Amino acid sequence: MHNGRTYERIEVESALGKTHIWGLNTRDETLEPLVIFPGARTTALFWDFDRGLDQLGRNFRVFLVETNGLPNLSDGKTPDIASRDYGIWAAGLLDQLNLPSAFVAGASFGGLICMKLCIVAPKRVRAAFLPQPGCLQPFSSDFKNLYYNLLPIVLPTRNNVVEFLDKAVFCKPHHALSAVSERLLIEYELFALQRYTDNTQKPYYLGNELEHVTVDTYLLVGGKDLLFPPGASIINARNKIRTLKEVMLFEHVGHGIETYGKAIRTIGRKINNQ
Repeated sequence: MHNGRTYERIEVESALGKTHIWGLNTRDETLEPLVIFPGARTTALFWDFDRGLDQLGRNFRVFLVETNGLPNLSDGKTPDIASRDYGIWAAGLLDQLNLPSAFVAGASFGGLICMKLCIVAPKRVRAAFLPQPGCLQPFSSDFKNLYYNLLPIVLPTRNNVVEFLDKAVFCKPHHALSAVSERLLIEYELFALQRYTDNTQKPYYLGNELEHVTVDTYLLVGGKDLLFPPGASIINARNKIRTLKEVMLFEHVGHGIETYGKAIRTIGRKINNQ
């Protein structure tokens, strides 16, 4: 990868077929394990654009899961999003990775998977970190949000992808990638839109399901997120998640908060304090 990092390629047989995982330091069992789930139409490698995982502050055993059904190397089979099957699948991955328990983090769609895992197998999760999760409110129906999200789907051109990223994902100049990383992101989005058939159902507001979460949970939200504006996510998290430990608001950050160094740094610091 352009950031000079070498990842271990791990492939396991899961409840959804073959699941591909990118690993860092996975053989060093003295390190704390951190399992990361990506957002929809992304790859877990986005978390390490511009060596973003260095912001954790120390080494972890990192497992970057390529969720089945999303545009990646894993098989495309997906469960009913409203069932607990994604949680069962995630717990099975921990078994395959020989992880009795782990810290977990999931951005957007990945946040829903983290919550499903916490409901299905709470003893397997030491703490859950939710950067801009897609499960604390419905997808925003605001005209501006719908316009910028539908634009590259209806007309998947480079210009429209850039417009979507600039308006919905980032908040330049405060929240931006290097030029090299941004080019890679644009190419990935074009591939996902033009050449991949996405069979995953869209994330949804978990509502009363969240009341079954008994795991320490941390919410990280971006003040400029169009997809899931922070206000409703914060209110619903406080009302529904009894074990919510803290809410962290990053004012000038868009939906792609997993690429924001200060947010990653916060996750590392909170793990150290557990």
